[in-house]
Amino acid sequence: MSIHDVPIARLDGTAATLGELTGERPALLVNVASKCGLTPQYTALERLHEQYADHGFTVVGLPCNQFGGQEPGSSEEIAEFCSATYGVTFPMTEKVAVNGDGRHELYQQLVDTPDEEGESGDIRWNFEKFLLASDGKPVARFSPTVTPDDPRVVDAIKGLL
Repeated sequence: MSIHDVPIARLDGTAATLGELTGERPALLVNVASKCGLTPQYTALERLHEQYADHGFTVVGLPCNQFGGQEPGSSEEIAEFCSATYGVTFPMTEKVAVNGDGRHELYQQLVDTPDEEGESGDIRWNFEKFLLASDGKPVARFSPTVTPDDPRVVDAIKGLL
């Protein structure tokens, strides 16, 4: 099954596939959390989405509560926080598990992608980023502390557009 065909509900609970959320174009997938020290990365994620959406790119936020319980809210609370605090307009999904026995199928396909240091496997923390090409193939993985506006991320995105 192509990664684009993986079912994943939108934050509002409506059914979708990853391909429907990304428009089958280059995308940055990020496991997000509202109560994390890295949460201010939402600002740069939204900026990336706004800057490159017209060039065929999107960001997708995937809320996850597996790291320190830092995404405890309901879907409605997450949507309100993201909209009111960071003006998020990019697609957001239902809350997902990124590690463990309940790992979402999407992350089952992503975790073997190595980052710049060659590390692959389990997601280490909130705001780990995967860059997908328009065909859905992961082309880069960035650690949680690499900000979305880091030149390495921006250059990798530009290389796909």
